[in-house]
Amino acid sequence: MSAEERLFTFHPRALALMAGVMGLSLIAVFGVVWIRLSPESRDTFSWFQRLTLLAFFGAVLWILYRMTTLRVTAYADRLYVRNVFKSYTLPWERISALRFKSGDAWLQLFDVEGDRLGILAVQAAEGARASRAAKELAKVAREHGAGPRRTPES
Repeated sequence: MSAEERLFTFHPRALALMAGVMGLSLIAVFGVVWIRLSPESRDTFSWFQRLTLLAFFGAVLWILYRMTTLRVTAYADRLYVRNVFKSYTLPWERISALRFKSGDAWLQLFDVEGDRLGILAVQAAEGARASRAAKELAKVAREHGAGPRRTPES
């Protein structure tokens, strides 16, 4: 993203801490297991099996990394959402609502076409911190043109 001024940014602390600890734990456990294997046992793994294990291990670490970097950032002209598998940039005019009701796992964004996008950075696991962030983000969104669109007939 550009270096322009951010109006609002939020990222979850609990999930980032959990994912970071899990990643470091995986590295430590699998490292110790591999080192503790006898050379004869290690030699039973073919190169294909080793590459497969490394690819799987790398994929898990990449997902955990993405979980530690979840965020939502508001700029004057757009909202940037970084989820686990995909990032989104939406201009304020395309956003019709932000909802974070009791019982929701995370903040929900609705666009003008009625499509829903979960904003994983603002999640119920963060408690009151997430509720404050959802309210603050909704305020920023309203101030910058987000909201229901009215047709000339309505």
